[in-house]
Amino acid sequence: MYNPFSLIGKKIFVTGSSSGIGASIAIESSKMGAQIILTGRNAVRLNDTFSQLDGKENIQIVGNLTNLEDIDSIIEQLPILDGLVLNAGVLKTMPVKNITTSAIEEVFNTNIISSIKLVQKLLKNKKINKGASIVFISSISSFNVKIGNSLYSATKGAINSFMKVLALELASQKITVNSIQPGFIKTRALSSGIITDEQLDAHAKIYPLGFGKPSDIAYACVYLLSDASEWVTGSVFTIDGGVTSNGGH
Repeated sequence: MYNPFSLIGKKIFVTGSSSGIGASIAIESSKMGAQIILTGRNAVRLNDTFSQLDGKENIQIVGNLTNLEDIDSIIEQLPILDGLVLNAGVLKTMPVKNITTSAIEEVFNTNIISSIKLVQKLLKNKKINKGASIVFISSISSFNVKIGNSLYSATKGAINSFMKVLALELASQKITVNSIQPGFIKTRALSSGIITDEQLDAHAKIYPLGFGKPSDIAYACVYLLSDASEWVTGSVFTIDGGVTSNGGH
């Protein structure tokens, strides 16, 4: 059956794939025929994602991308890639006057610096095929800002800017580079109780289509990883249930 979104024969590496959006991207991509290579810091959660993948040639690698030695070890274990999804990230909320050096280092190292170093080393080691696809997971927080979110917003804006330059630099190799910036996505992390049901209900009212699911982002990622998007590069895809069209407040 004709399917321009097929990922059959593609080897795709997904960072931050132990839960949430990253896990969904890995699972849905495997359903489309891709061989998936997972990485994350939590071995138990990573294995949970691994157990849900289709196919028999998938690989899981436990590692911390903020550690250069771990990056080198991961790269050694990787096949030559047809797709790369950079999803690893962390959120830390605090007003600007309370920002500490350790908070800056944690958020920037996890959300953007580790991805830059990983991509750089993958390219130097010739681990990305010509015609491959690179997808960064950003956030509407890159422009739809909230009080206390300065570090997170800054890193997500940096992702979009870095992505556009990388797209230009890799165009001669027909490697496409894009980013997806989701709005609020309901994940299992919400069950921790950090956000109350009342707060969630109030926040949901500003979303014309309600909150998103991890699979909503995963399906867009499948498109960007497939040959159907071979003429799409340097683009930022906003997937937010209409919230930023609604003022985003």
